[in-house]
Amino acid sequence: MEVKPPVPQIPPPGWTEFKDLQEFEKYRQHRTDGDKTSNTLASIADAIHHMPGGWIVTTSTDKVFNWARKSSIWPVTFGLACCAIEMMATFASRFDVERFGMVPWASPRHSDLMIVSGTVTIKMAPMLKRIYDQMPDPKWVVSMGSCANSGGPFRHGYHVVKGVDRVVPVDVYVPGCPPTPDSLMYGLLKLQEQVAEFQKTGSK
Repeated sequence: MEVKPPVPQIPPPGWTEFKDLQEFEKYRQHRTDGDKTSNTLASIADAIHHMPGGWIVTTSTDKVFNWARKSSIWPVTFGLACCAIEMMATFASRFDVERFGMVPWASPRHSDLMIVSGTVTIKMAPMLKRIYDQMPDPKWVVSMGSCANSGGPFRHGYHVVKGVDRVVPVDVYVPGCPPTPDSLMYGLLKLQEQVAEFQKTGSK
């Protein structure tokens, strides 16, 4: 008698039925088209590229600029709750993220990365958006921890924003409650890959 292996029955995906994901698609923020390099600099680089031997100059400088942008991300720290302690530990001597060229900076006008670590309340959201708007383009956002990602255990509270992506566009989500410094370091390395790709293609 032949025994046939069971055929697995895979149910159709029903992700669109979940209210949380519907809200995510409806309320999340998207990048603007102006978040790119300067048109003037792009036209100058294009003119040099078409000069005799200019492609050697532009290709070399592009590689240097791409490497410099990727390896010198300055985060404006936005610690809001317990995740901020893990973020401090990541930048402390044991893990030492500064070896990646990342220096925490307290001025949004000199920073190109915002690490949102902690619970974002409705009262704090306008200040977060104001600091984000003061950062120069191109700028990036890392959402650190369950509270910043989706509201976490306080999601159903009346005072909590259900994900910082409803306030600012997010590039990298770091899960955990709170995530370890290793997790944040992995998220920052993933962000470096996105920065390198943006420098090549001009799109996120």
